[in-house]
Amino acid sequence: MESFLLQATLYLVAMVVAVPLATRAGLGSVLGYLIAGVCIGPVLGLAQGEAHDLQHFAEFGVVMMLFLIGLELDPKALWSMRDKLVGLGGLQVLITTTAVALAALAVGQPPRAAIALGAILSLSSTAIVVQMLTEKRLMQTAGGRSAFAVLLTQDIAVIPMLALLPLLALPGARELARAEASGHGAAAFMDALPAWGLTLVTLAAVVLVVGIGHFLVQPLFRFVQGSKLREIHTAVALMLVVGIASLMNLVGLSPALGTFLAGVVLADSEFKHELESSLEPFKGLLMGLFFIAVGAGIDLDVLYAGPLKIAALVLALVALKSAVLYGLARLFGLWGTDRWLFTFGLAQAGEFSLVLVSFATMQRILPQETAEKALLVIALSMLLSPMLFLLHERLARRLKPAATRPDPDQIDEEQPIIIAGAGRFGQVVNRMVTMSGFRTTVLDADLKTVQTLRTFGFKAWYGDPAQPQLLAAAGLSRARVLVAALDDKEATNRLVAYARKERPDLHIIARARDRYHVYDLYAAGADDIVREMFDSSCRAARYVLENVGLSAFEAHELERLFWKLDRSAVRDLAEVWKPGVEAEKNTEYVERVKALNTEFEAQMLAHFTERRRQSDAQGKAPQDRDVIEEG
Repeated sequence: MESFLLQATLYLVAMVVAVPLATRAGLGSVLGYLIAGVCIGPVLGLAQGEAHDLQHFAEFGVVMMLFLIGLELDPKALWSMRDKLVGLGGLQVLITTTAVALAALAVGQPPRAAIALGAILSLSSTAIVVQMLTEKRLMQTAGGRSAFAVLLTQDIAVIPMLALLPLLALPGARELARAEASGHGAAAFMDALPAWGLTLVTLAAVVLVVGIGHFLVQPLFRFVQGSKLREIHTAVALMLVVGIASLMNLVGLSPALGTFLAGVVLADSEFKHELESSLEPFKGLLMGLFFIAVGAGIDLDVLYAGPLKIAALVLALVALKSAVLYGLARLFGLWGTDRWLFTFGLAQAGEFSLVLVSFATMQRILPQETAEKALLVIALSMLLSPMLFLLHERLARRLKPAATRPDPDQIDEEQPIIIAGAGRFGQVVNRMVTMSGFRTTVLDADLKTVQTLRTFGFKAWYGDPAQPQLLAAAGLSRARVLVAALDDKEATNRLVAYARKERPDLHIIARARDRYHVYDLYAAGADDIVREMFDSSCRAARYVLENVGLSAFEAHELERLFWKLDRSAVRDLAEVWKPGVEAEKNTEYVERVKALNTEFEAQMLAHFTERRRQSDAQGKAPQDRDVIEEG
């Protein structure tokens, strides 16, 4: 027991140290866990004694992960994505499985092991890819959405893989596993059943899981809600997962398969979010321990014995998967940077590959030596993921101007107002200005947005508004007002700086994402800067004041005063803002913010008190009719 606790402490310490460092380095949490495992295992030799038992304990995190994945599979959302899930995702899994299996056969693997390796290595890393897409703001691109659809298909495909892999086991392997489990009442009971009895018990277990999800869970949660104790909710969630996993073990099915089925059944439950929040910490912790255990179990002697061979296998896997992904990207209409994002983003193996290698080894489908090499190849391919994303970025920079953009429109007219950017912000500005009787020149780099505007009767021109040639064609030299409403912060900064350099007399109105962006635009030369959420937030605060006792007039007056004070503060703070330095580390900036906050609070309270005094002196409340509703 002491040895087990020592190993658990060692794993947790490695997790706390290695994962934050790996995340800050851009490698992701999964790679951090693997690196931590490699360090405490094969490098330092600290994973001994109870490590094997701890790995079995940590494998329960996989069961929880699949339960939570099942909870997220909303049937309506899946149906709306059916084309990409079945078409793009299904073809990726099938073609990659076939290609890898044929390659494994070519290097001398037995057919059963080759098929298993094909299925295992067809998967990609959901944890790494989703994190990288989110961090680089690529999730909403066509390539990012397609990659996510394939990852979702792969996660679903893990379930039939877990169910079908035992069919590839060598004759006698199942009997050997049962012999090792002899003496356990459950195993003996199942072995004593005839084939038809085993089938009936298996079907009964599946029906029981569905019945539990439909008829038992909701009444049970309603019952425990009366206790108003958070830990009881957590206990019920754990009991549900552990109980279903035990039931699946009893009838010889995969615990992960059973819990996934239960998750799907409960996906529409009113207690779905309660289950997720209760189990998420346990899933994350146990999955972390599992990946550390996998890293600790990697035999670096395999790498030392043939480093060139292992490197060749890793590169061959990445190249083979990239070839399949590139072909599918072309087939499904992805082009330019989206095609390369899809190709390089999914070219690695994934965390479920590690899970399936362990499962296939326990089922005696993969020989121990093959499994050790597979684990090493999977881990190294995952380590290549950040470099693959960097490769995509470099290719995107080279190919984007030539390959992904049609030629910009030839602008044949000039108007006094140029609106650069026709997103939600720019469209509202354009509608109000044009409906007030003025003419505008609207520019946007998204062809679909331009076509949509034309459909609704608004004139717009396609092209990159930050390009000097397009601005010149739009009449920058004679325009009176420029509205910089681009989504890209850096592009907005470049546009404002260029326009100010070319036209010192031009009035520039710029959209800012946040307060810090305001400082950049102020330095670039914008005249009026509008924070995209500021005005709406002020109005929301006014509604709050109106509903806590203030009259509409009083709330409106405080809103106007706060708006004026904040705008003056931004100009003041821009003088002490240091580009490239985090706000909380800029001592002068922090002190100035604190002083201004104190000053503004005093001014607003004084204003409010004076208004109330004047109203009381006149014997009447401020008139709400003086308020003009905005927006």
